Parts: sequence; C-alpha cells; structure tokens
Amino acid sequence: MNIPRYIPIGLATATLVLAGCSNGRNVGVTNMEQPGPVIGRAVGGGVGAVAGNVAGGVVGAGEGFGSATKSSFDNTQRVVRYWKEEKTADGRTIMVQENYLVDANGRIIRKVQ
Repeated sequence: MNIPRYIPIGLATATLVLAGCSNGRNVGVTNMEQPGPVIGRAVGGGVGAVAGNVAGGVVGAGEGFGSATKSSFDNTQRVVRYWKEEKTADGRTIMVQENYLVDANGRIIRKVQ
C-alpha cells in the first residue's frame, strides 16, 4: 500500500495547528473556570505524578538489581607485587618480591608463589 507523501505532512501540520501554543490559565478544550474541568485537571495531575513515580521506582529497582547481579559476576583479579627487605646470612640487604592475587577492589585474596 503506497501512502502519498502529502498525507503524513498534512497530519503533522494539522496536529501542530490544533495543539497550538497557549500559556494562559484556560488552556485546552474545556473552560477552566468551571469546577468539573478544574477537578479533572487536578486529579489527572495527581494520578500522573503517582504513576510516574511508580514507573520510576520500578525502573530504578530494575537498574539496581541489574548492577548488583553484574557485580557478583565480576571476577576481575590481578597480581600485585610488593617488595620487602631481607638480610642475608653474610650481612647483605636484598629486596625480595612477594606476589599477591587481589580482587577488583585491591583486597588481597591469597599469596602467589
């Protein structure tokens, strides 16, 4: 089915014209001086705020769950070398290396030979 090019452009133009740009108190199709539309707007705003916060909470919980799950599978390890001084039997001072396996946060897991 081929849709002529002027139909989407016409729909977009009609939407923009009908939506308009208004910044007064009486915005929309209904008369905001009447109690019904005022209450409807207030209830709609409240429901929208609650729904938005619930959706944000669900997304935040999902992101937290994902990052916690990801961190439990992070097995980044590396070897860190420390040097210590030791005295030999003949009185010399030498530097001896000690290798340690550490995790992603730098905590020592075990000594490596």
